[in-house]
Amino acid sequence: MRMSNDSDNNAGSAIAFLLIGIGIGAGIGLLLAPKTGKQLRKDLRRGYEEVADRVQDFADEARERIDDVVERGSEFADNIRDKAAPLGKAFRR
Repeated sequence: MRMSNDSDNNAGSAIAFLLIGIGIGAGIGLLLAPKTGKQLRKDLRRGYEEVADRVQDFADEARERIDDVVERGSEFADNIRDKAAPLGKAFRR
């Protein structure tokens, strides 16, 4: 049984690469900006926290989707088991 389709995998990969690109771009931009060391460190810390929050949000959403898929798979398996039980009893006779 497949847990998700290819478009979900592609979307997840695209989002991950987008977040990585945003982080790299923000870091390079901050390093090239004419700011004092204290201001630069503050901006880097703020950028890191924003990216960390976005990654955590993405991880939470992915975890929720996986939990949903596992729950649906469990319900599907229970349904198949319930439907197959009478057949098993019939074959044992």
